[in-house]
Amino acid sequence: MFLEDFAKEVLKEDIGRGDLFEKIAKPVKAKAKIIAKSSGILAGVKYANAIASYLNLKSNWLKKDSNSFKKGDILAYIEGNSIDILKGERAILNTILHATSIATNTKKYVEKLKDTNIKILDTRKTRPLLREFEKYAVLCGGGVNHRLGLDDCLMLKDTHLKTITNLKDFIKEARKKIPITSKIEIECENFDMAKEAMEAGADIVMCDNMQIDEIKKVVEFRDRNFPSILIEVSGNITLENIEKFKNINIDAISSGSLIHQAVWQDISMRIE
Repeated sequence: MFLEDFAKEVLKEDIGRGDLFEKIAKPVKAKAKIIAKSSGILAGVKYANAIASYLNLKSNWLKKDSNSFKKGDILAYIEGNSIDILKGERAILNTILHATSIATNTKKYVEKLKDTNIKILDTRKTRPLLREFEKYAVLCGGGVNHRLGLDDCLMLKDTHLKTITNLKDFIKEARKKIPITSKIEIECENFDMAKEAMEAGADIVMCDNMQIDEIKKVVEFRDRNFPSILIEVSGNITLENIEKFKNINIDAISSGSLIHQAVWQDISMRIE
């Protein structure tokens, strides 16, 4: 149902009170192709298909989500009423462009760590009402989703910690009230905070904006005392600096830039 609602709202935004072209032109049977004018990792096909289906268009994709493509590739053919193809053109392209940009950007991060077991995670820094869509695009690029919202992982950030007087007692109480399947993650700014978080019972410790030497110290303490605890690194992670974490025994790196720094590829539609 979400995909149908997505398609409806996307088209509503663009068509508004009615397509003016439709008031004048006569519909004819038509076929359009979607062409890549740059390279990338495709994403958003199932969302684009929902838009096409809503307009009674037939779509045939030659590439699937997560597939790579290069300049000049034909990605898909769209067939149906010419008016409906033109109505859906921008909505379909925008959807593919947005998702593909995130998948392509994510793939670059994944490739930087391809020889390690470190997972690349997204964050909650997503555009309002597009979280599921944007996080799907991250998956298409080979990344892994962090929590989807406040309801699936109890994450205590610096702002939360300011309101907690006894971390160990708080976590003990949390275990009684949150689902048994929910993990507890604690954001830490230095080794002492990370040590306290582990001793208090955290499942995941986030090393936020820590220096490399301090992260190594946290990892060494974890490995000796709490080997089941996961270590996540975050804070100003870029393509230029991510490789410096390759040889540290961490479990994941999270970065909002997978999504908010993604740049659109060049993809267009042409009617044959």
